[in-house]
This record gives sequence, structure tokens and C-alpha cells, in this order.
Amino acid sequence: MEYRTLGNTGLKVSEIAFGAEWYVERSYQDVEEIVRHCEENGINFLDCWMSEPTVRTNLGKAIKDTRDKWIIQGHIGSTWQNNQYVRTREMDKVKEAFEDFMERFQIETLDFGMIHYVDTFEDYDEIMSGEFIEYVRELKDAGTIKHIGLSTHNSDIALLAAKNPEIELLMFSINPAYDMFPPTNDIEDYRDDDNYEGLAGLDPRRAELYQLCEENGTPITVMKGYASGRLFDENDSPFGVALTPVQCIHYALDQKGVASIFVGINNTKELDAALEYESASDDEKEYKSILANAPRHSFEGKCMYCGHCAPCTSGIDVAGLIKLYDLAVIHDEVPQSVREHYNNLAYDATECIACGECEDRCPFNVKIVDIMLDAQDLFN
Repeated sequence: MEYRTLGNTGLKVSEIAFGAEWYVERSYQDVEEIVRHCEENGINFLDCWMSEPTVRTNLGKAIKDTRDKWIIQGHIGSTWQNNQYVRTREMDKVKEAFEDFMERFQIETLDFGMIHYVDTFEDYDEIMSGEFIEYVRELKDAGTIKHIGLSTHNSDIALLAAKNPEIELLMFSINPAYDMFPPTNDIEDYRDDDNYEGLAGLDPRRAELYQLCEENGTPITVMKGYASGRLFDENDSPFGVALTPVQCIHYALDQKGVASIFVGINNTKELDAALEYESASDDEKEYKSILANAPRHSFEGKCMYCGHCAPCTSGIDVAGLIKLYDLAVIHDEVPQSVREHYNNLAYDATECIACGECEDRCPFNVKIVDIMLDAQDLFN
């Protein structure tokens, strides 16, 4: 197992982590089997957003004697009401549910207290200016939680959180399909095939997010890496081709700022399929050619900022420059922050000599020379 450092926290976590969400109405024996299998294979990172009491109780019991081996994300705002999960900001219910989490996990300190499932500006603003964040701060000041995190599916909210120094970790949904999407405050948008029409390539806002997290040390932990399993079936996949668990994991871990991916697993067989990543060959991990040649919503011709174009004869950071160009053209006017980043490049688009060597190396057949000319017109 490979380990990565969680940004500025200094904590080292397994790059493949245990997403503990599929255990409602499962026996304690099932849960313990998975937990032991994780430990035997070097997994030391666990996320539990599930509020169902038995799930929490079983997980707490399973890790009780090995608590020092685990780094845990627990969610604040995920509650159990009338025998069902409810996301809430009602503080009496928030506090009761979090205290229940700590009691059932049999722990006094939680590594990451995650502000649960924030997908709209209104929700983010209400949390960050009201009782909710005050409660989270109190938990941290008391040592009940060591670090504050936030989970979201919306790249605009993720960018806000990544710029907030109080947020020390970001949980975000990353996979090739979701990465095409512009910001949305409704996770159901990702599941509607009609919404993929006209989409291709990595959405610039997501690229901006990953770059920012890399630069400021806000680590990303990945959820929805398999798109709920849709990417494993060519008939269900938005691309019209199937990917393997290894390829999905590699895609997520390939993105800047990403520290770990939480995989949802029903049994040890599914966990083993994810663990194959650790011994997989480069060919088994390769996803770029599949995405570039997919029959639907291909990434062909769309820059993924993967860096395969490097090195540039003229020293241009090609991927970084194209990212700035993509961020600029989605606005009516070039944002001042984007222009400043462009102006601070060591070598800008005017340095391009149109040799085409970068295009020869690009797995997505991006017309890089044309983009350099367009960038000159836009920025220079």
C-alpha cells in the first residue's frame, strides 16, 4: 500500500481508503471481516457518513482494539430521524447525532469532523456565518475533533472551501464522468444521461479546484470514484465504454491535490478488486486512450492538463497555460485573477514556435498550436 500526506495536517493515509456506507442491515461479522481485511492490506483511512445506528455501532466495535491504526472522517450534520437518514442544519439534531457518532464509535477524539454535504451557496453561507460553524469550532477547541473538513459535490462550493483556511480537508466527487460537469447543486444531475450531451473533457472549474488544492495544501479525499458503479458497464457508462476499478482509482489519484480515494465495498472480493491497483501495471492503469476514443462524450481533442505534452521546446508550461485559457473563455471577460496568473507565466503563448512536438505526445490529440494562437489573441 502506498501512503500520501494529507496536506498540511502531516497525517499519512493509505491512497485507497475504506468508504463505510454499504452496511445497513449487515451483521457485525460482515463488518468485522471487511475491517480486518482492510487492516491486513494496509488501509488506515475510514469515512463514515452513514447515520444508521447499527452501522456506527458495528464499525465502532470492529475498530475498538485497533483504533490507533485508523484515521477517521466522521460527518457533522448527518442524522437519523424516523428510521431514515436526514441531512440537517437544525442544531439540536446535529449535536445529538454527532454525540451519537462518538458514542457508537467508542472514541473520544475524531481525526476529521466533516461538515456534511454542502452543495449550495445558501447552505455554505448559512453554515459559515451561523451556529453550525460555531459548534464545529467548539469541537475543535475542545479537542473532540482534530481537524475540520467539508464534503461537497459542487465544484463552486469546493473552490470556496479550498480558499477557506479553516477547512483543512475537502471531500469531493471525482471520476471521469463527473469531471465533465460544470458546477451543479443537484447531485441527481450526474445520473441523468441527457445532461451529458454536449459535454467533453475536464471542466475548467474542476481543473482550477485541483490546482488550487495542490498549491495551498488542502488535500482532497475522493468519493463517487466509480460513479456508483456506472463506469463498469459500457451500457450504463456515459462514455459508452467500461472502465475497471483500477482505471477509476488511477484517474482519481492522478488529479492534483488528491490524497486518497474512498471505495465503497460490499465484500472482500470488491475490496480485492480495488487493491489490485497497488500491483497493477501501467497498461492496466491506463485510462487516457479509452476516454480519448470513447464512442460517446469522448475526451478526444480536449485538454486534460495531464502534462504528457511536456517538455516544451520553448519552456512553456503547456498544460498550465491551456488551463488558464479554458478558465478565461468561459467568462464574458477575462477575470483579473486569470490574467494575472497568465502574466506571471515564465513563458507565455507568444513563445510558441509551432514545432508540434507537444501535439505528437498528447494522448487526446489536442490542437495545442491552435490554442496557443488563440491564447495570444486573448491575453496578449
